[in-house]
Amino acid sequence: MARQHVWAVVSGVACFLLGAIALYSSGVGLIDPKLHRAVGFALALLVAIVVSRVRVDSDKAKAETSTVNVVIDGVLLCAGLWAIWSFYFVQNEMETALYDITTKDAIPALAGLVVFLELCRRLWGWGLFAVGAFGVLYLLFGQNLPGILAHTGFSLKEVAEALWYNTNKGVFGSITNIVLSTVFIFIIFGVLLEGTGAGDTLLKFAFLATRRTRGGPAHAAILASSMFGTMSGSTVANIVGTGTFTIPMIKKRGFSPTFAAGIEATASSGGQIMPPIMGAAALVMADLTGVGYLNIIVAALLPALFYYFSLFSAVTVESRRQGIEPQALTIDDQITRVDIINSILFIGPIVTVIATLVAGFSTSAAGFYAVVVLLALCMINLDVRRDPLRVWKSFLKGSESGAKLLIAIAAIGILVGALDSTGVGLKLADLIGAIRGESLFSALLVAMVGALVLGMGMPTLPAYLIIILVMGPAIQALGISMLTAHMFVFYYGVASSLTPPVAIAAYAAAPIAGANPLMTAFMSFRLGMAKFIIPFVFAFYPTVLIIEQFELTTFLSIVFRTCFCIWLFSSALSMFDRRRLSLAETVLRFVAAFAAVAISPFVYVPAVVAGVLLILFDRRRAIATSK
Repeated sequence: MARQHVWAVVSGVACFLLGAIALYSSGVGLIDPKLHRAVGFALALLVAIVVSRVRVDSDKAKAETSTVNVVIDGVLLCAGLWAIWSFYFVQNEMETALYDITTKDAIPALAGLVVFLELCRRLWGWGLFAVGAFGVLYLLFGQNLPGILAHTGFSLKEVAEALWYNTNKGVFGSITNIVLSTVFIFIIFGVLLEGTGAGDTLLKFAFLATRRTRGGPAHAAILASSMFGTMSGSTVANIVGTGTFTIPMIKKRGFSPTFAAGIEATASSGGQIMPPIMGAAALVMADLTGVGYLNIIVAALLPALFYYFSLFSAVTVESRRQGIEPQALTIDDQITRVDIINSILFIGPIVTVIATLVAGFSTSAAGFYAVVVLLALCMINLDVRRDPLRVWKSFLKGSESGAKLLIAIAAIGILVGALDSTGVGLKLADLIGAIRGESLFSALLVAMVGALVLGMGMPTLPAYLIIILVMGPAIQALGISMLTAHMFVFYYGVASSLTPPVAIAAYAAAPIAGANPLMTAFMSFRLGMAKFIIPFVFAFYPTVLIIEQFELTTFLSIVFRTCFCIWLFSSALSMFDRRRLSLAETVLRFVAAFAAVAISPFVYVPAVVAGVLLILFDRRRAIATSK
C-alpha cells in the first residue's frame, strides 16, 4: 500500500504539472516549442511509467518480480529523460550555431525510441507498438525489401535525425505540437465535463426526450452517446459512462442482450464523429488541413446526423419486429429543477467554445475559456459542493489521459518520420492509382479496406492519424479535396472499432450486457453499417459537407436520398419493416438503397420510385394482415 501511495503522489504531481502547462499555453502565454515538447514528453514519460507500474503491482501473479520491474522502470526513466535532454540540447545548438547530428547523438535517440515504444506497448497494446516498431525497422532495413517498399537506406545517424531530432516529423514533430498546444486542453475539458456531473444530467435529458419512442432507452442511449462521446473522446469511456445505465434498461424494455450491447457500442463509437469536439479529432484535422475549426464542425455535422438517423432507424425496426411499444412517463423520469440547473454545466461550456471561436479566438483559447467557465459553474451541482475533490480528481484524470495519448503520438510520430523520409506514401498513392484504373469507386473501396485494417484496435485519434498519413496522399491523388479525404479516412478509423474480429467497442459493451462478445461484434457491425456508406456519399457529393461545392438543389436531393437509402438499408438488414420481409423484398430493398445514392438520375430516380413502391406494398400487406 505504501508503494502504491508513492506512485499515486508522483503521478499526481506530474499530471498537475501537465495540466497546468496546458492551461498556461492555451490561455495565458506561449511556451518555447522545443521546451514545451521536451517537458511535455518528460512528464508523460513519468506518468506512463507510474500507470503501468500500478497495473503490475495490482497483479498478484507478478508480485514476485516487482523488484526486477522497478529496476527496469528506473532504467526506462533514466534512458527516456537522457534522450529527451539530448533532443533539447541539440535543438538549442541548432538554433545558436551550425550543428550536424553525430553518431554519438544517435545513441540517446535510439534509447528514447526503445523507451517510448515499450511504454506504448504497455499502455496501448501490441497494435500501436507494431506501428512504431515498423517505422524504426523500416528505416533500418527497408533497403532490402522488394518493389515499391525499397528505399535507399539510412544510417543510425540519419534514423536519429528523422525520428528524434526533428520538429517537423518524428516523435517531437508537428503532430506532437498539435496535441500539446490544442488537443490537451480539450481532453481535460472533456473529462471535467464528465466529472462535474454534466454526463449524468445529459443522460436524464436523453431518456426524457426519447421516452415516448418505441425504442425508449435504446433511443436514449443513441442520443446520450452522441453528446457524451464527443466530450469523452474515447469509445470505451463512452460505453462505460453511459452503457452501465442504458444497457440494463434496454434489456428491461425487451431487447436481447446482444442487441442492447450492440446498439450501445455503435452509438458510443458514433460520438467520435459528432461535432463540436469529435473526440479531439476535429482539432487535429483543422491543423492538418488548414481548414478552420468552425468549418470542420460544420462539415462534419450532416454526415454525423445521417449516422445517428441510421441508428434510430435500426432501433425502430427492431422494436417493431419484437412488438415493443412506447411506455408512459413515470414521476422518476421527469426533469426536476435541479436537472435544469445542472444542464448549464454542459450548455455553458459548449456555447463558450462556439462563441469564442466565432469571436476570432484560437482553438486552444476556446478550450481554455471553456474550462474556466466550467470550473466557475461546477459548484452549482450539489454533488460537487458535497465533494469538491471530484473536480480536482477529474483534472488529474484528464491530464493522465493526455499523457497516455502523448505516448501513443510518439509511435505515430515514428511512423510519420519513416513514411515522410522514404516517400512510401506517394508510392502507395501511385499503386492505388494503378489499381483503380478509371474507377473512383474502386479506388475508394481499396482505401476503405486499407483504412479499416490500419485502424483495427486503435483509439480514435491515433487510428485517424495513422490512416490519413498512409492513405491520405493516395486518396487526394484521386482528385478529392483534402478535407473530404480527411473526413473519409476519419470515418473508417472510427468504424474500425466496430469491425470484427477486433471490434474493441463491442468487446467493451458485451460484459455489461452479459452478451457473447463475438456475437455483439457482428451485431454492432450490422447496426453501424451506415458508417460504411456515408463516406462514399460525401466523397461523390461534396455538397453534403456544406462548406465545399455547395449547391442547394443537389444538397436537398442527396439529403433526401441518403435518408431514404438508410431506411431501406436498415429494414433490409433486419428483414422487417411493418411486417417480416420476404427474401425477394429484402434483396430489392438493398438494390434500391444503393441505387438511390447513385450519381446518374437515370439510376437514382427509378430506384427511389421502386423504394417507395416497396414501402407502400409492405404497409398495405401489414394492414391487410392485421385485419
